[in-house]
Amino acid sequence: MASSAALLSLSSSSPSIIPPNPKFDFFVRKRRGARALTTAASSENDVPPSTQKSTKLVTFLGKGGSGKTTSAILAAQHYAMAGLKTYLVIHSQDPTADYLLNCKIGTSPLACNKNLSAVRLETTKMLLEPLNQMKQADAHLNMTQGVLEGVVGEELGVLPGMDSLFSALALVKLMGFFGNVSQRNRQKTEFDIIVYDGIAAEETIRLIGATSKARLYLKYLRNLAERTDLGRLAGPSLMRLADEAMGLSGTGSHLDGKMSAEIWDIMEQTLERGSSIFADPRRFGCYLTLDPKSPTSVNSALRYWGCAIQSGAHVSGAFGIASPNSRVESVEAVKNFSPIPFACIPHLPLDSPLDWNEIVLKALGEDARELLSMPSHNSTTMPSVKFDPAKKSVTLFMPGFDKSEIKLYQYRGGSELLVEAGDQRRVIRLPSQIQGKVGGAKFIERSLVITMR
Repeated sequence: MASSAALLSLSSSSPSIIPPNPKFDFFVRKRRGARALTTAASSENDVPPSTQKSTKLVTFLGKGGSGKTTSAILAAQHYAMAGLKTYLVIHSQDPTADYLLNCKIGTSPLACNKNLSAVRLETTKMLLEPLNQMKQADAHLNMTQGVLEGVVGEELGVLPGMDSLFSALALVKLMGFFGNVSQRNRQKTEFDIIVYDGIAAEETIRLIGATSKARLYLKYLRNLAERTDLGRLAGPSLMRLADEAMGLSGTGSHLDGKMSAEIWDIMEQTLERGSSIFADPRRFGCYLTLDPKSPTSVNSALRYWGCAIQSGAHVSGAFGIASPNSRVESVEAVKNFSPIPFACIPHLPLDSPLDWNEIVLKALGEDARELLSMPSHNSTTMPSVKFDPAKKSVTLFMPGFDKSEIKLYQYRGGSELLVEAGDQRRVIRLPSQIQGKVGGAKFIERSLVITMR
């Protein structure tokens, strides 16, 4: 049983194929080796590396006008020229990508140049596929006695929230997040890199945190299904329909004969695998974009950094858009985003076709190329949570927030902390040595230090 919530509010205020080039040698060496840029480590229970291919997802966060789409396209061109099969996924009606790539991007995959394909996601078209899958499943199971078959999908419009849901489903197919479901449904062409340019930073952050947040909903749904008459009656039939439609356990329906507890365990493990990807820099790259000369853009990027951490993501670095007449980095911007690396990328005009060989080989700096590459084994990343049993303290790295915006809650006898900030909630499970009630908290250099008692 959950105990009553103990709330601590920190209310005090405070302020095309390219010729060989030595600049790309590190890509060639890695690709000839163990595909370090795109291959994630496999656990003992995973498919052997010889039969499993991992794809890395790369995305960008920034306010409108900060270069989010420009950075996504530049990154896609960079990866493609490095010899990696790259897929640029645009979920927006903004035609900027069409101008920069000098091609018309539609809802069917388009080969833009060597190793680079692009597609534009449109939710009105994407919602038809799962509906047809549900109809096929219902025709086999006969659960709605033909009612579902009468639904005309082309009449259905897009409701708020559907964009994020169908973006997630599209990425699941491409990335292979959830094991067998992806192997059955993913496209025949496998990619090394998926570059995703979402509708807005907030939507992308929600997508990043979806699997970890869904685990809590699943927990309560399981209680409802196992402990109530309604759940015990309707649950098995609904699970069979979902399994038949989506193939959650592989080709065909494999849930028949399994106990209810086994089915819930499969769903929990699926979500756990999905949420772990966003914290793994080998499988997920998240970059901030900003205009170093604009305080608003810089502050927005800092905020999105904190929100991404709250959603459970690892932020790999930050990119600043250089002005047309200057390539000088903003020293202040570099300080703002320490300890993650910062690099400038060139400003790209929209009024004439672009020479991408010239841009990637000459205009794009070595620091920007290294930032987009796979983190080296020697690189260190700053953890978002640190535990100090000796001091019985927890340190949370929370850039972009001040003390007054962070709230702490405690439930379940002090075994965990619930952190609320940036319209995101994050549950932190405490080691047994420091479990207890919150005794105090203070903000030091963008970190919240919490003392337990």
